Amino acid sequence: MRVLVYELLLGRGFRGGGGRWKPLLARHQARLKAELARLKVHRGVSRNEDLLEVGSRPGPALQVPRFVRVNALKTCIDDVIDYFKRQGFSYEGRASSLEDLRSLKGKHFLLDPLLPELLVFPAHTDLHEHPLYQAGHLILQDKASCLPAMLLAPPPGSHVIDACAAPGNKTSHLAALLKNQGKIFAFDLDEKRLASMATLLARAGVSCCELAEKDFLAVSPSDQRYRQVQYILLDPSCSGSGMLTRQLEEPGAGAPSKKRLHALAGFQQRALCHALAFPSLRRLVYSTCSLCQEENEDVVQDALQKSPGTFRLVPVLPSWPHRGLGTFPGAEHCLRASPETTLTGGFFIAVLEREEVSSSVSQTEALGPELTPSPAPKRKQQQRKLAAGASTPPCT
Repeated sequence: MRVLVYELLLGRGFRGGGGRWKPLLARHQARLKAELARLKVHRGVSRNEDLLEVGSRPGPALQVPRFVRVNALKTCIDDVIDYFKRQGFSYEGRASSLEDLRSLKGKHFLLDPLLPELLVFPAHTDLHEHPLYQAGHLILQDKASCLPAMLLAPPPGSHVIDACAAPGNKTSHLAALLKNQGKIFAFDLDEKRLASMATLLARAGVSCCELAEKDFLAVSPSDQRYRQVQYILLDPSCSGSGMLTRQLEEPGAGAPSKKRLHALAGFQQRALCHALAFPSLRRLVYSTCSLCQEENEDVVQDALQKSPGTFRLVPVLPSWPHRGLGTFPGAEHCLRASPETTLTGGFFIAVLEREEVSSSVSQTEALGPELTPSPAPKRKQQQRKLAAGASTPPCT
């Protein structure tokens, strides 16, 4: 019954069975949701997480900032910064260290030091009702979750596969990098998640994506529709052991069981080997929101051993502070993320590239984007004058 109450109030709704409890809860659905809303008003909070008892809330090390990706398909970073400033927020420029992010308070915000279209707000900033978010100008997405698309870096006009696409934040990021020029083939088996994803992509202005309710493992690499696919983002189902919200969703949950990890890793290995079989593939990013070696380094090592001399791990972001576990030679090229080391959710990322491609590019290109600051947003004086009098969100 507790599981059903959670799914009703905080999860994806009733799914599967439920026995005699399901019809009972369904009859009282409106009252339960109303009581949850009333409790948040009484406690003076806006997020479900803030209802946790003090002793069960994430500690200071787990208080990650609110990261907000500016959707380049609909607006630009300068316009969004100006809009927030007109709302009374104080913009402090580009962050220079993690300490800058950690010390954010009140209505202050920063530009992320790595991603040029990522703004950083204090941890408990709630922007779900903000007009820019509701209009698709902003994507509420953790920094670690932004890295896979950024590191895949498909140029405009490319054909890309997003193998396990829902809920769609990474897909919308890929579309922004493509500037809606090219093609994204996005697959997911969950009908409801795919429907929600379609709504998200429409709101974000994505027009280059083709959604399919289909198992990626059932997609043939030899299908002529995918003959031009050179980039694949694979973010498969995982244990979610790195997700900060897991503390709320699974109170008292420990590490995933060995049985579950074995089943997940088996699927992840099959999915990665399947992705590497696409004949025109040049670059692939494998990512999970898991902290478990079985789902991360072990999966990548298995795939590399099954295709020796075909693909290799690309050394990306050498200044990133949290690297892959040293379980095999080259694992240090992988990235890990955690609240303690990177002020993000827990994440794992590996970038694989076809050998002949790797040998033809320069070392600088292979390293991918680095932690060197790009010029901070700067606008022409005339644009600033026009923006100063504007009272509407940035135009599309």
